[in-house]
Amino acid sequence: MNHKLGNHVINQNKRIIHLGKVGKVEEAIRVFSDMTHKNLVTYNSMISMLSKNARISDARQLFDKMSLRNLVSWNTMIAGYLHNNMVEEASELFDVMPERDNFSWALMITCYTRKGKLEKARELLELVPDKLNTACWNAMIAGYAKKGHFNDAKKVFEKMPVKDLVSYNSMLAGYTQNGKMGLALHFFERMAKRNVVSWNLMVAGYVNSGDLNSAWQLFEKIQNPNAISWVTMLCGFARYGKITEARRLFDRMPCKNVVSWNAMIAAYVQDLQIDEAVKLFKKMPYKDSVSWTTIINGYARVGKLGEAKEIYNQMPCKDIAAETALMSGLAQNGKIDEASQMFSQISSRDAICWNSMIAGYSQIGRMDEALNLFRQMPIKNAVSWNTMISGYAQAGQMDRATKIFQAMGERNIVSWNSLIAGFLQNNLYLDALKSLVMVGQEGKKPDQSTFACALSACANLAALQVGKQLHEYILKSGYINDLFVSNALIAMYAKCGRVQSAEQVFRDIESVDLISWNSLISGYALNGYANKAFNAFEQMISEGVIPDEVTFIGMLSACSHAGSAKQGLDLFKCMVEDFAIEPLAEHYSCLVDLLGRVGRLDEAFDVVRGMKVKANAGLWGSLLGACRVRKNLELGRIAAERLLELEPHNASNYITLSNMHAEAGRWEEVERVRVLMREKRAGKIPGCSWIEVQNQVQCFLSDDPAKLRPENVQIITNTLAAHMRDKCNISDMKPILDIL
Repeated sequence: MNHKLGNHVINQNKRIIHLGKVGKVEEAIRVFSDMTHKNLVTYNSMISMLSKNARISDARQLFDKMSLRNLVSWNTMIAGYLHNNMVEEASELFDVMPERDNFSWALMITCYTRKGKLEKARELLELVPDKLNTACWNAMIAGYAKKGHFNDAKKVFEKMPVKDLVSYNSMLAGYTQNGKMGLALHFFERMAKRNVVSWNLMVAGYVNSGDLNSAWQLFEKIQNPNAISWVTMLCGFARYGKITEARRLFDRMPCKNVVSWNAMIAAYVQDLQIDEAVKLFKKMPYKDSVSWTTIINGYARVGKLGEAKEIYNQMPCKDIAAETALMSGLAQNGKIDEASQMFSQISSRDAICWNSMIAGYSQIGRMDEALNLFRQMPIKNAVSWNTMISGYAQAGQMDRATKIFQAMGERNIVSWNSLIAGFLQNNLYLDALKSLVMVGQEGKKPDQSTFACALSACANLAALQVGKQLHEYILKSGYINDLFVSNALIAMYAKCGRVQSAEQVFRDIESVDLISWNSLISGYALNGYANKAFNAFEQMISEGVIPDEVTFIGMLSACSHAGSAKQGLDLFKCMVEDFAIEPLAEHYSCLVDLLGRVGRLDEAFDVVRGMKVKANAGLWGSLLGACRVRKNLELGRIAAERLLELEPHNASNYITLSNMHAEAGRWEEVERVRVLMREKRAGKIPGCSWIEVQNQVQCFLSDDPAKLRPENVQIITNTLAAHMRDKCNISDMKPILDIL
């Protein structure tokens, strides 16, 4: 091959690699097919490109057709299987390799450890011919450490004949990536060798655990921070909403590369400061595909699809990431058919592209189309399965969500969280708690989302003892400093009537947010502590926290429970005029309830007629309840009619209306309403109640003969009577007991 032809082949090989990186697989295949001269590098590049773009079967076909293979060819094919998480296929290929080098052994050990087959990996390590090969030892250490098997990782580390910096950093990474920062710091301080990677691992570990102070202290001690050091700290500030600190750090950077520019732009996008992101984007000396894609994604997130399309059209070299960002933006902003058209025109789709389109259909409840795409998807990953679970859960089809979950090959904690959150969304609180138990049985570690969902289930069941046990587990697991979990704890204790415990959790939070305040205020309102709710509201305002819609729902509810009509009306006016918050149906519902409780039914009805939003069941229910208390049958009938249109199968509405007619002596109307209720409720699931007995949550269905225990009724009533005497100072319960 002459020099000119050789350069042409080299250039074409580079082009194939580049096209693979930007996801243009079909174009890369055309380049490969048109090449008159191909060398081993050409074939190996194609195998690598196809593997990385989820075309593993095509990669294997090409590998099998090769008349001449070298060791790189074999390693590249095994690496392709590793990239696609296909351990069995990699193992079969490894077994028939004509020769192996250190990289081959390290690849296969990594294959096994990633799949969780740690014993197989350890057996393979024992067979490695070159015992001084640190790559294999390091792969084993990393495998153990990432799975949390720190003792095993330490044993391998100590047994190593020769340790290099990668060995030390592999051990350190195991600690930091699993959030074991105490162990990480102990190991770090005793490391015989350290480099900037070691420091970066520690900074990243503290960032991921939410300890920005420790991350910053370590960052400032790095003698020669590299780009990763700066970007890790910058992303840490951005992740926790500290955009000002992130920008200050960015401006301090001595040498900004494209990654640092992209990180700062992404921080602005994450905080929805799109104008600032665009300003920075325009100043960039060099833009890569990530820069363009981040801006497209930013515009799409705030609904500026015209600007997103304009940036996309200006992009000099469009790739799959940019196409997916625009497509996903169209789907998220309600233009699902336009997104679908764009999806069909993308020649080479990666997993993110497929998952974005499936998520688009799922978000608007078009689950048949989502399922159709899911079935067509050539290689499904965990995100694909989890998206389908969440989609069915959101559509109220928990039976189908459960079937998808059960059909998964390997579940991660996100899969469990999707299922538990689905049960929670569909009021299946017992199933949510049962799933939490199964998470542990499967050997998975709950995360902050798992705990928050489980605590919400406890709150809705008023399962205080289970909630307290969860609190203890959270303390041991190290998630007590997570704001998401702490806010869920406040809500759980408040809904279970333990206001003091809720206050204690609130006080223990290092830096509360708006959700923390809302949870506390709602807890006060729910338990009748109107004055405490007002004090908390005033303190929140004084600390510069701006209230939102949820804050005012809690405050109006507090006024309603306290019968403070004037304060409630003043708050409603303050919400609209001072904070420019458009009232929701929930605000009007609180206002109607407030006016109804003090007997101002005509005003309550005027509120309903004059409101700008569509009335919901809660609002009409508040009016109906007030009409019953005030014996206003005329308004009550109007409220009931609207309510029965919205909730035709809710038995409590029929019962309230029936009781109102009974109190007015209209027995024919009573019978008519009860007949109507039986017709509407025919074939429906009977109502149920929950009670916590000896740390177990029991479910009681109406008309369930299995739960009837007539012989225990007297014992239970006596126990309740004694409890009421203790709590309420009721001296004589005999008249009530006689009625029971």
